[in-house]
Amino acid sequence: MKNFGYPKVEKLKQKKEISLLFEKGKWQTCGNLRIIFLKENLTENLQFGVSVSKRFYKKAVDRNRIKRLLREAFRLNKNNFTEAFGTNSSAMLFYISPTKPKHYSEIEANFLKLCEQKK
Repeated sequence: MKNFGYPKVEKLKQKKEISLLFEKGKWQTCGNLRIIFLKENLTENLQFGVSVSKRFYKKAVDRNRIKRLLREAFRLNKNNFTEAFGTNSSAMLFYISPTKPKHYSEIEANFLKLCEQKK
């Protein structure tokens, strides 16, 4: 069952890599999700990060909940993501809606649509 993990090497954390992603990355939007991705990664692993705006969600509880749901959508659908964006890429996912998602299924559906659009 290691296929569904989210190991530390897959987490996008370094400021240098995030700034490179914003400089050279490409944007794509689907529903309430927006992703910025870069095919040429500095490392040989897939790297993924999430972000939720403080502008829309003032409470950290709400931001953290949405980030957990986004990471879970990535973790469970990693195969679809790697087919669309490649195994050697960096990506950062944003939730861009001022309305809170009611269920995990909403986020997962948008995530899968985003992966299908890229294919």
